[in-house]
Amino acid sequence: MKIFAVALLAVSYCFAQKVTVEFDQGADFSRFHTFALGQGKLNSHNPALNSDLIRKKLDDSIAHYLEAKGLTEVLNHGDLNVRYHFGSARKKEIERYPVGWRGTRTVRINYTEGTLVIDLRDTSIQSLVWRAIVLEDKNDPEKIVSKLDEMVKKSIAKYPPKPGSTH
Repeated sequence: MKIFAVALLAVSYCFAQKVTVEFDQGADFSRFHTFALGQGKLNSHNPALNSDLIRKKLDDSIAHYLEAKGLTEVLNHGDLNVRYHFGSARKKEIERYPVGWRGTRTVRINYTEGTLVIDLRDTSIQSLVWRAIVLEDKNDPEKIVSKLDEMVKKSIAKYPPKPGSTH
């Protein structure tokens, strides 16, 4: 029974947000003061994750957290052009663990992976300068909806990149 509990704990650890950031090492992020939010793209077959309400929630969260970083939202011609893509896919994972002298036990885990990509483009050179990719794994797609704000918050927390960092 203890082994089963440890296996479940390991599986639940898999269902955590993963944030990856990439950026242009030569970009001077101190010169960006405004941003314009572009049309986000939603790519999911699940209606709970593909609606105008989800788009509005993402728009509002991104604007809120960028403003908290000192940037000002403008309707057009910002220093940064913000684009995002949000999608989901059904995934399956198989976990095997020992169960004493009887061998191993196999557990199949079905879950939904939600992926949010936020791009910041320098409008003066029309080039990508910063990108955050967040993965959220949940066994219920509707639980991803409740994590959208947190996904955006964790992404924008890594903006601007710290001098000398590589990711």
